[in-house]
Amino acid sequence: GKVIATSFFLYFACIAPAVTFGAIYGKATNNYIGTVEMILATAWCGIVYSLIGGQPMMINGGTGPVLAFSEILYKVSKSMDVPFLSLNAWIGIWVAIYMFIGAFVDLNRVIVLCTRFTDEIFSFLISLIFIINAVGSPFSNVGVVHYFDMDHKSHGPYEDDPYYSHWASALLSLIIFVGTTQVAFLLRKFKFSPFLPNQACRNSMTDFAVVISILIWSLIGNSFADIPIEKLNVPSKFAPTFQCCDETCTTSWPQECYGQEEPFGSRPWVVNLSDLNGKTWVPFMAAGPALLAFVLVFLDDGITWHLINHPSHQLKHGDAYNWDTIVVGVFVLVNSLLGLPWLVAATVRSLNHIHAMAEKLPDGTFVSVHETRLSNLGIHTLVLITIFALDVLKLIPVPVLYGVFLFMGLVSLGSNQFWGRMMMFFMQPSKYPVQPYTQYMAPKRMHLFTAIQLFFFASLYVVKSIKAIAIAFPILIALCIPVRIYLLPKIFNEDELILIDSDPNTVKMWIANKEQEEEHLLGDEDGDDDAEDDVPKHDEEEGVVEPTPVAAAPVRRRRVNRVKTMSMPAGHFMFHEQPSALGPQLRPQMMFSGDALFTVPAVIQEEDTLQSQDTNLEGMDLAATPSTNTNRNNRRPRPSRAERRSNSCPVQNMMFEIQIDTGMGRTRQSSNLQPLETLNEPSMNSQHSN
Repeated sequence: GKVIATSFFLYFACIAPAVTFGAIYGKATNNYIGTVEMILATAWCGIVYSLIGGQPMMINGGTGPVLAFSEILYKVSKSMDVPFLSLNAWIGIWVAIYMFIGAFVDLNRVIVLCTRFTDEIFSFLISLIFIINAVGSPFSNVGVVHYFDMDHKSHGPYEDDPYYSHWASALLSLIIFVGTTQVAFLLRKFKFSPFLPNQACRNSMTDFAVVISILIWSLIGNSFADIPIEKLNVPSKFAPTFQCCDETCTTSWPQECYGQEEPFGSRPWVVNLSDLNGKTWVPFMAAGPALLAFVLVFLDDGITWHLINHPSHQLKHGDAYNWDTIVVGVFVLVNSLLGLPWLVAATVRSLNHIHAMAEKLPDGTFVSVHETRLSNLGIHTLVLITIFALDVLKLIPVPVLYGVFLFMGLVSLGSNQFWGRMMMFFMQPSKYPVQPYTQYMAPKRMHLFTAIQLFFFASLYVVKSIKAIAIAFPILIALCIPVRIYLLPKIFNEDELILIDSDPNTVKMWIANKEQEEEHLLGDEDGDDDAEDDVPKHDEEEGVVEPTPVAAAPVRRRRVNRVKTMSMPAGHFMFHEQPSALGPQLRPQMMFSGDALFTVPAVIQEEDTLQSQDTNLEGMDLAATPSTNTNRNNRRPRPSRAERRSNSCPVQNMMFEIQIDTGMGRTRQSSNLQPLETLNEPSMNSQHSN
């Protein structure tokens, strides 16, 4: 069920950008590349990649930077008086050669140098592009807000209708837009709700949340016959978008041959590489622009693969950077020869693919991901079928697809740490979320790191949005890597960079080492109280009186100022990241006695069997190693200062017990976490389970 639901959800998430990017390509390239070419490229590249690709969770698609490069390339071809498709094909051939060389020399090791600094800037940029294009882009007329503009293209066909109101159409579009997103989020929560007859129904409702929302609001949008809204504009037949005026096919119908009622025909599918208008040096000159295009494609793919393979996603398949580089190079080569657009790894669609196929806890933590090629194959098979049923797409309102874009952008923001730290600019410092960098770093240092990321993000967005300089977009992305390697270590120390720019496992090791250092510094601050009272000093036994030392200022050791958390020795703490609207939250996991694993708040992940029958935790030393036996009598020796500190809890003097039901020596059947009485009062639940 999850594979089918994900296939339909991401089908709409892939077909809408394909149609949108195709229309923009048509305007930017004089219809040499259009909607049909984009849909065909999306379908065949997706199907082939699902069969032979190295990362089955990745989805190929069109992106804004590649579109900007193609638009600039068309203008260059016009200035050179060279056919656009021929120049594009030769540059594509060189890009493929560079991709093959990069794979064979293992150039992808540069991608491994990318950290959260680069990954999150790029991921946030792509997510924000989806959100802005859904709500309303300031650089184009794309977005639901632009429906309130009387001059929007969707109102053009009805300008002579006296009963048409663009305000009514815009308001209905806004309602459909918000409703699509809201219903998708609402149904997505059904998995952990008490509604519906059983868990299977709740799981299906969650899996099909986006598809159900699309169907509901598409029906609502088409039910208002008196209030027309914008629908997808797709061609009525499958053929190359460029229509020729004559047999030379150098002019476009109808823009360049007014008065001609019908086109002579469509352009051929295979590009003529020798059609260079007598300029035989073009194949060699193309190597220069191709190098810039290679940087763009290589980094776009590599950073997206790096985000997909993040440890928090719990993927088991592994990575295949070099193999995927070769596969994408083949895609670029074939698409260039057929006059199709170049496709790269689509970041937001790939991340939503992972989220849709994941099993999560109620707090959003990844437990596992169903890694299969079937969902990718199903998505692009549906895209291929669409080529032969283009009229069906005309029934889908564009505001519904805007709502899907907003949903995808917001979902991908939940695990972006950069987004969470930007929200802290507007928070009270004492209310910051519990994160290593909020506990161990000064707020000014944390905000400085965020400000540097924000500067690079703003630079990338401005460069991408200005068409005249958009070709420099890949250079700025590549610049983030040396800035992180060489510049940031001069501004921040090693500990700060570990806390704010490392994966959770590295942070866990750092915190464990920090706890050990504090244990050595603070463990003997006052000594053990009993040892000082009971053990005589050597000098007193010999009757030697030491001279009174000169009074000196006492040495005060101060603890690190951080949020109070449950303290445990090194090796007993593990962490996981919990996505939220304010960015990822770091939550601790604690293991004790080798038999139970629970998180804070108390969530038990049970083992298959339990050897011990003794469930009295009142006498158990939670700070001890797993091999330490529990105290089986009712006497509890007074713990030392270090033990009292390591046994501290977020709730004062509160501990927990695990109630275990067993039967006649059989293994454990069920367990429930119940709070004990406070340690200052006698416990009524400290009996052994039978």
